Amino acid sequence: MPGPFVVPVHGDVDLPKKVDVVVIGGGIIGCSTALELAEKGLKVALCEKGGIGHEQSSRNWGWVRITRRDPREIALMAEALRIWPTLAERTGRDLGYKRSGIAFACGTAKDYAEHERWLEYLKDYQFDSKMLSREEFEAMTPGFNLPIEGALYTSADGRAEPQKAAPAIAEAARDRGAHVLTECAVRGIETKGGAVCSVVTERGEIECEQVVLAGGAWSSLFARNTGLRLPQLKVKNSVIRTKPLEGGPEHAIWYDGFAVRKRQDGGYTIADGFRNIVDIVPDNFRYMMDFLPALGAQWKALMLRFGGRFYDEARLPNKWSLSEASPFEYNRVLDPKPAFSLQDQALANLRKAFPVFEKAEIAQRWAGAIDVTPDAIPVISGVDDIPGFYIATGFSGHGFGIGPAAGRLMSDLVRGVTPVVDPTAFRFSRFSDGSKIEIISGF
Repeated sequence: MPGPFVVPVHGDVDLPKKVDVVVIGGGIIGCSTALELAEKGLKVALCEKGGIGHEQSSRNWGWVRITRRDPREIALMAEALRIWPTLAERTGRDLGYKRSGIAFACGTAKDYAEHERWLEYLKDYQFDSKMLSREEFEAMTPGFNLPIEGALYTSADGRAEPQKAAPAIAEAARDRGAHVLTECAVRGIETKGGAVCSVVTERGEIECEQVVLAGGAWSSLFARNTGLRLPQLKVKNSVIRTKPLEGGPEHAIWYDGFAVRKRQDGGYTIADGFRNIVDIVPDNFRYMMDFLPALGAQWKALMLRFGGRFYDEARLPNKWSLSEASPFEYNRVLDPKPAFSLQDQALANLRKAFPVFEKAEIAQRWAGAIDVTPDAIPVISGVDDIPGFYIATGFSGHGFGIGPAAGRLMSDLVRGVTPVVDPTAFRFSRFSDGSKIEIISGF
C-alpha cells in the first residue's frame, strides 16, 4: 500500500568527512534534534535510510496535545506547545499548525470521573484545560449525535500536518548548515577507547564524536547490533484520509470508537481511537517479560495477530559487519498494510456521531508502525556504556506533538547544558537498573 504523500526532501549529494554529531533517522525527532544542534552552531549530519518523514512521522494523526498525556511527559509537552507556534517563522515553511483545541468525549460517568482526575496533572501549568458538561460540549460541537456525559477539553491543543512537518524542520536544519542525507543508511558506529569516533554509512564513513539514534521502529535492531538491549516493539495503527468535507468539527475529538481531526485541506484524518494491531514477531518473545505489565494493562486495546510479518522479521540478522549491507538498506520504508476492518468501523462510528460524515469520501488509507516501550514513554538519554552515543526513540504514539521539544531536550543532553526539563524519567538505564517499570497512560 502507498503511504501518505510527503513533501519531498532531496538529500545532499556529497557525504561530509567529519561533523560534530550524526543524527540517525529522518523522522520528526531526528529532524528536530538536527535543527536544534545546527542552530547552536554544531556541525550536523542527518542520515535517513529512506526519505525524510516517510515512516510514522508522516502517518500519525497529526495531533499536538498535552491532554491525557502520561504525567511524566507533561513538562516536555508543555515546552512543545511553546515551540509549535514558532516553527513556521523559524523554519520559513508551512507545517499546517493550528491551535484548534482537542476534546476527549466521555460516554459514561466513569469516563468523566477518570478524565476529571487527570486534570490534576496540569494544575501547575498555565493551560486552559477543563471539563465540559454535555450541554457545553454539544454547544461547541454542532451536529454531534451521541449521548455523552461531557468532555475533557484543552484549547491550547491543536494540529499540524505530518506530511509537512518533518520535511520543513529538516530543510530548516539544512539552512543552518546541517547535511541532510537521504537514502543513506547508517550501518553502525565505530568506537575508539570505548567512545564514539565515527559512523559507517552505506556511502562511506563520517567521523564524529557524538551520535543520536532516532530510528523509530528500527532503533531496537540498530541498538542490538551495537551490543545494547533496547526493549521496544511495534504497534500498527491505521488511518483514513477523506476528501474535503463541509460541516464537520473544527476541533479534534476522541471518543470510544473513533478519533477525528480536521486537516489543512478541509478533509479529515480518521482512526480507531482505542484499538491497535500488534503483529507477533520474534521481538515479542525477546522482550516478553518487559512488556507483560503493558499487556496486562492494555489487553483490550492490543489485537495480537500472527502472520507474514513474523517471518519477515525472523529473516533479519541481529548482527552484521559494517562492511556489508545492513537490514536498513533492504527496508527503506516500513509501509504496513492498513487494517481495513478497523478503519471502516471507525468511520461507521464517526458517522453515527456526526451524520455529516455520511457524505465523506475516502481519499486514502495507510498504516504506520508505532515504536513503543514497556512503560509507553520514550527514551531520551545518553548511553552510559558508550560515551558519545545517545538514544531518542520509543515515543509510543506520542512523538509527533512532542517532537520539537524532544529534539530540544536531546540537543541539551548532547551539548552537556542544563536540560530544558528533567530527563530522569526518560533515561535508557531504567530498563536495566532495577527500576519499576510503570505504565500510566498507555500507548
